[in-house]
Amino acid sequence: MAIIVRLDRMMADRKISLNELAEKVGMSNVNLSNLKTGKMKGIRFETLDAICDVLDCQPGDILEHR
Repeated sequence: MAIIVRLDRMMADRKISLNELAEKVGMSNVNLSNLKTGKMKGIRFETLDAICDVLDCQPGDILEHR
């Protein structure tokens, strides 16, 4: 797929764990882990918005097109 998920990089930059991000976003650890590893086929804008709010970033910081 041409979309690369860079969530792990943003989490490392912000020094936030998967468990902490999942709790703040309101997602399960499993679903967030699947997103982080690129195993999900899609993401809701509502979820992307919540992740961006917590990480104080833009969607383009998390998603990359190749």
